[in-house]
Amino acid sequence: MKAGVVFNKEDIRYTDIDTPVVGANDVLVKVKYTGICGSDIPRVNGDACHFYPNVLGHEFSGTVAKIGNKVTKVSVGQRVAGVPLIPCLKCDDCQKGNYSLCKNYSFIGSRQFGSFAEYVLVPEINVVPFYDEVSFEQGAFFEPATVALHGLKRVPYKGGKTVAILGGGTIGLFTMQWAKIFGAKKVVVFDIASVRLDLAKKLGADDVVNTLEDDYLKKALSLVDNKGFDYVYETAGNTITMKMAFALAANKANVCFIGTPTKELSFTVKEWENLNRKEFNLTGSWMSYSAPFPGEEWSLVAHYFKTGALKFDDSLIFKKYPLSKIDEAFSLYKTPGAVKGKILIDSEF
Repeated sequence: MKAGVVFNKEDIRYTDIDTPVVGANDVLVKVKYTGICGSDIPRVNGDACHFYPNVLGHEFSGTVAKIGNKVTKVSVGQRVAGVPLIPCLKCDDCQKGNYSLCKNYSFIGSRQFGSFAEYVLVPEINVVPFYDEVSFEQGAFFEPATVALHGLKRVPYKGGKTVAILGGGTIGLFTMQWAKIFGAKKVVVFDIASVRLDLAKKLGADDVVNTLEDDYLKKALSLVDNKGFDYVYETAGNTITMKMAFALAANKANVCFIGTPTKELSFTVKEWENLNRKEFNLTGSWMSYSAPFPGEEWSLVAHYFKTGALKFDDSLIFKKYPLSKIDEAFSLYKTPGAVKGKILIDSEF
């Protein structure tokens, strides 16, 4: 079969590799779309790849091409999304249902061959069937949508309260929608790009705030009667927005960092004192799994995509590239700001 194989730093090639052999509990998926994740970029354009040669790709959709003789969950021809984490299911964390914290895990598309290929082999528990009403493009967004929902649930979330979403990227826009689906009184999205803020409004945000404006903090607090936000979700992993979360939190708020930072972060005494004086709860979020594996995050994405309550807009997709031009897709990321949304790799062209 054809695949996009990483041979070294800045060296990804469209080439032939062996089609995987299906074991008794395996599912062979004929890949349609795979989204390029932020974690893929340093593995191709940097030195973060676990080994060479490697096939990346973990945000994927497709159809079941072949199943092992012990597989009962899916049948050939069924539309599925891929679950990339392969937990050991034996360690203390796995036994508690905390699969994201497994220390002995594998991961499709980083620690073993992934979906930048015509076919990808996964264990039976690592596919989630989805309905005909859900597009293959949406199927490739299951993983980021589940990351957003897992983050929402990392705090004791209740409806009827105010929510701030810091970052209007893919994860932020899905987190905003989950907050609305589960009954938020008001959800406000913060970003520096007007195009992302416009999309946030289109997808259901009650209000938006451009943080490049000098008086953005005053405007933001005025939207919640100067009391701060009951829930604050940081989704950008940016130093500025991580500090912003402390300023926007209400007394006794819940704050969750979903975004992954890429730089060292420090707080002034005055900034950190917000946590003490407001007595807000601060936590983090990692991946998107719960018991029974892979968790309700995945089944709820399938359900709410089908009903349309979890909205999908084509503008979430920046560009589509055929698998044969995967090198061109990754080269775009070498220019800061050139990629303004998700790039999908189409394995059928």
